[in-house]
Amino acid sequence: MTDNRNVILAIVLSMIVLFGWQFFIAGPQLERAQQQAQIAAEQAQSEATPAATAVAAGTPGTVAADGTVFYADRAEAIGASERVTIDTPDLHGSINLTGARLDDLELKQYQETVDPDSPIITLLTPAGVPNAYFAEQGFVPAAGTTVAVPDSKSVWTVEGGASTLTATTPVTLRWDNGAGLVFRRTFAVDEFYLFTVTQSVTNNGSGDVALFPYARVARHGTPKVANFFIQHEGPHGVLGSNNMVSKKYTDMQKDQQVRFDNTSGWLGFSDKYWATAVLPKPATAINALFSWKNTGSYDDYQTSFVETTPLVVAAGATATHESYLFAGAKEESVINSYQQSYGFDRIDLLIDWGWFGFLTKPMYYLLTFLNGIIGNFGVAVLAVTVIVKALFFPLASRSYASMAAMRRVQPEMKAIQERFKEDRPAQQQAMMELYKTEKINPLSGCWPVLIQIPVFFALYTVIFISLDMRHAPFFGWIQDLAAPDPTNIFTLFGLIPWEPTTLPLIGSFLHLGVWPVIMGITMWVQMKLNPPPPDPTQAMIFNWMPVIFTFMLGTFPAGLVIYWAWNNTLSVTQQWFIMKRHGVEVNLIGNILDAFKRKPKADATPKA
Repeated sequence: MTDNRNVILAIVLSMIVLFGWQFFIAGPQLERAQQQAQIAAEQAQSEATPAATAVAAGTPGTVAADGTVFYADRAEAIGASERVTIDTPDLHGSINLTGARLDDLELKQYQETVDPDSPIITLLTPAGVPNAYFAEQGFVPAAGTTVAVPDSKSVWTVEGGASTLTATTPVTLRWDNGAGLVFRRTFAVDEFYLFTVTQSVTNNGSGDVALFPYARVARHGTPKVANFFIQHEGPHGVLGSNNMVSKKYTDMQKDQQVRFDNTSGWLGFSDKYWATAVLPKPATAINALFSWKNTGSYDDYQTSFVETTPLVVAAGATATHESYLFAGAKEESVINSYQQSYGFDRIDLLIDWGWFGFLTKPMYYLLTFLNGIIGNFGVAVLAVTVIVKALFFPLASRSYASMAAMRRVQPEMKAIQERFKEDRPAQQQAMMELYKTEKINPLSGCWPVLIQIPVFFALYTVIFISLDMRHAPFFGWIQDLAAPDPTNIFTLFGLIPWEPTTLPLIGSFLHLGVWPVIMGITMWVQMKLNPPPPDPTQAMIFNWMPVIFTFMLGTFPAGLVIYWAWNNTLSVTQQWFIMKRHGVEVNLIGNILDAFKRKPKADATPKA
């Protein structure tokens, strides 16, 4: 009975802590908070500017209060200005000559769905359309001066012969302020996602000029995020001694502005698989800012920095400044190479490795290594499970041996319970003496489960956040290990034309694919390795736990569900082998058949 209780407590308490909070408390609370913030913003806007509500939606052809021109769609916005084309093996897009900002970028190597004909991923979008997202660099004049510097309305011209930005040909843009200063902005990009932006200022005037370099990333509108505790999506950065700074979009609306002065590092926005960040040269002193405002037409989120040391341009001279922009996919090998080559401060944290990062990274490296040999990430997950089981086999063997010993001394334990029925301290003392005599650790049965939890969580993190797992196929109907099993028994696998997940309250539990059912069955079989506990409460937990976990994992990534089903299967085999070796009778088939037998009704006849 004790070994059953230990296993039950370990599983139930651990999984409730890890997943129950997110599913039933944190996720719904955050979603409600976002909805309330959205409603409040809309109400405040309608009360403040009732006459402008028709323009607030961004009607094409209208101009917002901040000067943003609205367009019918992304294509119209791109076609509204002259541009420099970007064409590399990984990127396609353009630089807007109005403002010299990077606001059009697509990722060639990634598509929206597993359908080979689906569109490629759009990362950056010009202002004036929904979900605008762009980056720019520039200069801020010194306080008290009236130096004319280029802004978002300045129209630049292409200088030199190159009119297409490629991995081997940079592009230089030019703007003259008409008052003695000529600005040049040279864009270069590597074969992946790192832009090097070199700005130069030629001073043809008679006095020195001091300019402070800045860079920013802006998003218009609140992006839809998963709101899952395992990974951050939103504004973030590494800012020197402030370490990793992560902000939710709801935090930005509440705080409006958060400053980090006299720091260093980088900052930007991170989505699940993509990111955009501005980076000064390593160790450059900056004042960083996370900001939000509602313009009356959209929510404007920005991450920006201004360097604390000005670029001083002497009369008759030219001064240059260099900074960087990352805009692309969060590929671990690429980001790691930037950290090593450029010395960026902890840029590897663009990928959120989670609480168990010390396990998650090795797990990721092991999976990618095995995938390189096997050629299938799903099979690599199965292989990792076997390796983990092999590594923990000695511990599992000792634990199951202790559990077997517990079952052998069950008669003595029951005798002690009967003998000291009314004296609990004496009962516990006698039990401890029995454990000591038989060399039994009553808690050892928990260790295989407890140790497995961090490993499980690390693997779950890798499957959930790793770009390598996105659209990685297994076999059959599983074509994306990072997405839930697409089948659903509640629609008879597509035969019934309805969508049960849209039902209120219970809809989120009505997606149950084949693999979650297989996982539930293997978990139920594992429970049947031991006879049902005599305590009715424990027996009820044993009976319902596989059902609860089946529904709970219904919306989890298929790769994780496959791992758990395979892990249960290996655990059944391992436990059966170890317990048989220690002389414990394992009546698995009998226990399974007993579960389907009709239980005799209790005699309700009152006794005389």
